[in-house]
Amino acid sequence: MKAIILAGGSGTRLWPVSRYGLPKQFIKLNGGKSLLCQTVERLAAVVPLKDIFVITNEDYHFHVQEDLKSVSPDIQDNIILEPVGRNTAPAIALVMKYCLEKLKCAKSEVVFICPSDHILEPVEKFARYAKQAEVAAKAGSIVTFGIKPSRPETGYGYIKAGTRIVTCQKSQVKNKKSADSVKPAACESLFANVYKVAHFTEKPDRAIAEKYLKDGNYYWNLGIFAFTIGAMLAEFKAYAPEISRKMGQTFAKMTADFKDIPPISIDYAVMEKSKNTAVLPIDILWSDVGSWDSLPEVIKPDFQGNVKIGDVIAVDTVKTIVMGENRLISTIGLKDLIIVDTPDALLIARRGQAQRVKEIVDMLKERKRKEVEEHTTTYRHWGSYTVLEEGPRYKIKRIVVKPGQKLSHQVHYHRSEHWVIVKGTAKATIGKKSFIVHENESTYVPKSTGHRVGNPGKVPLEIIEVQNGEYVGEDDIVRLDDAYERRRH
Repeated sequence: MKAIILAGGSGTRLWPVSRYGLPKQFIKLNGGKSLLCQTVERLAAVVPLKDIFVITNEDYHFHVQEDLKSVSPDIQDNIILEPVGRNTAPAIALVMKYCLEKLKCAKSEVVFICPSDHILEPVEKFARYAKQAEVAAKAGSIVTFGIKPSRPETGYGYIKAGTRIVTCQKSQVKNKKSADSVKPAACESLFANVYKVAHFTEKPDRAIAEKYLKDGNYYWNLGIFAFTIGAMLAEFKAYAPEISRKMGQTFAKMTADFKDIPPISIDYAVMEKSKNTAVLPIDILWSDVGSWDSLPEVIKPDFQGNVKIGDVIAVDTVKTIVMGENRLISTIGLKDLIIVDTPDALLIARRGQAQRVKEIVDMLKERKRKEVEEHTTTYRHWGSYTVLEEGPRYKIKRIVVKPGQKLSHQVHYHRSEHWVIVKGTAKATIGKKSFIVHENESTYVPKSTGHRVGNPGKVPLEIIEVQNGEYVGEDDIVRLDDAYERRRH
C-alpha cells in the first residue's frame, strides 16, 4: 500500500496564523510539530516511511521538504509536485499516474489518501482502521472514512451508510478451492463495519444537518480514502472522462497539461456518482481544525474552559481562546471570545462566529493587503527573514542563513543595503570582491550592484539588514544566479 498525503491546500480558515505563504498544514497548534509532520508519523504506523508520499504545489515544495526531512532525511524527496492547484480529483489522478509510471505499481496496488492537516488520535487505533480499509479496498471497494457527527455541522459532507459489506479473502478460507463460494457467515471478518454508501450529501443546511444527527445512520465524510489503482481508474473513466484521458498520457505530459484539467473535488467527480463506494465508520478523536472554534477539540481547556497558547494571563475569563506569539496577552472579565495575536495582525471574534474569518480574508484580498499572503517572517530554502520595521523609503529585516547555505546572486535597482552581522560569520560577495564579515562587523551594498551573502560556518548566521531607497518591495530582485533555481525576477 502507498500512502499519499494531500498538502497543496492554501486554507486561511485559521487566519491570521494560517496564510497563503504558510497554510495550516505547516503550523504547530497542538505541540512542537506541524500538522503535516504529525500526519507523516501517523501514517508511518501503517506503511513503511519509504511508501509515504506528499503531493503539493511548487510554492510549498520547500516547506514540505523541510517537514519530511525533520521526520526522516530518507523521505525528504518523496514529493509529487502539482504545477497548479486543481482540487482533489486531478491531484489524485496525478498521484495514480506517478505510482504507475514512476513507482512501477501494479493496478492492484492500494492507495491510501489522507489530508495533511487533520488530527486523529490515538495513532494505534488509526493504524488498525487503515489496515481494515486496505482489506476492503483489495476486495474491490472504494473506501472512505466516516465519523459520527457530534453536532449539526453545515461545513462538512455527510455519508449515509447502507447495507453492511462482508467479503472473504482466499487466505481466510480453509480447505476451500475458492473463496467465492463461501457463505459470508463462514468468513473470519477482517473488517467488521464496512458499509455500502447509500448516498453523499455535500454541506447541508442546518435543518437537514439536524435531521442527519437524529437519524444516527449518517457520518461526516473525512476525506480519507483507500482504493486500488485499477478500481479508481475505472471510476475516472466512467464519471470523469476528461481526467481519464489525461491519465492516458505520460506523467511528464500530464504534468505539463495539468492546468487544462477541470478543477473538481474527488467527491463531486467520483464518490457521489460511483456505485462502488463504501464507508468505514471510525470511533476516534478527529478534528480537521476547520476554525478557531474547533481548537478546544484538540487542546484541552483549563478548569475555566479557556484554551491558552503563548504568554497569557487570564483574570476572570471563561470559555475563551487566546493565542499569542511574541508578547504578553492579558484579559479581564471576558467570556466566549477568540483572541489570536500575531506580529502584524490581531483577530478578536465571538465564539461561534469563527467561520466568518473567511469574510475578513476576502476583504483583505480585495484590498490587496499583504497580511493575507505572508507573515512578517518568511521562510526560504536558505533560512528566513523577518521584517522588523518598514516605512517610506526604508525597511529593516532580520535575516537568518542556515549553515552551508547562501542567498541568490542578485541585483536591486531601487535600493541600497547595509548588513550588520550580529551572529556567526558571513561570506559576502559585492561586485567582483568576495570577503568574510565577522560578528559585530558591517558592510554596504550600493544600488545596481551584484551581491550575495552566504554562511560558511557551523552556526546560523544572523544579519540585520537596513534597506534604503525609493522602492523597497520584495519584487525589486533580479537573480543573476540561484542555487534553488527560482525564477530570475
